[in-house]
Amino acid sequence: MAGGNNAVLRTVAGAAKNALTDKGPDMLDAGRFAAAARRRLSAPGLRTFLAVADLWGLDERERLLVLGLPSRSTYYNWVKAVREHRDITLDVDVLTRLSAVLGIHQALGVLYESAAAGVRWLRTPNGAAVFGGEPPLRFVTAGTQDALLTVRRFLDAARGGLYMEPNEIDRAFTPYRDEDVVFS
Repeated sequence: MAGGNNAVLRTVAGAAKNALTDKGPDMLDAGRFAAAARRRLSAPGLRTFLAVADLWGLDERERLLVLGLPSRSTYYNWVKAVREHRDITLDVDVLTRLSAVLGIHQALGVLYESAAAGVRWLRTPNGAAVFGGEPPLRFVTAGTQDALLTVRRFLDAARGGLYMEPNEIDRAFTPYRDEDVVFS
């Protein structure tokens, strides 16, 4: 975490320096979008996506929607290449989508006791206002990056202790009474 704090301090210091020189705020390093960086992440990211898509039971149409609707031939060329451990280079949009899916999968692993329970959450209609009674998987497979990121942000907030619909433990919870609270 110390490295993260140093990065924050450098960002704050850079912003203060730019404010003094009237250059504007620091921007993301464009090098992170370079072909070499994308090539390094593409094959492992797509292989992991395929495993998650299998776990979630996504059909071909849903997989294509998650990936931003590449043509079927492009999708199958990517799949063949990564299964043969060849390099591919995906564009930034597809990598962002893969990142969102992997973040959703990771959050479900933190929030639920089993992969099956996480998949059940994805497939069950959800009463949270952002989902409007629809299953979160409908957003994941909506075809837009925004819908994917909505599910990811919702789960990240839940991991951080913000709203998540009540579960079995919450329903069985009995509120504390004044006499239950002991100060020593």
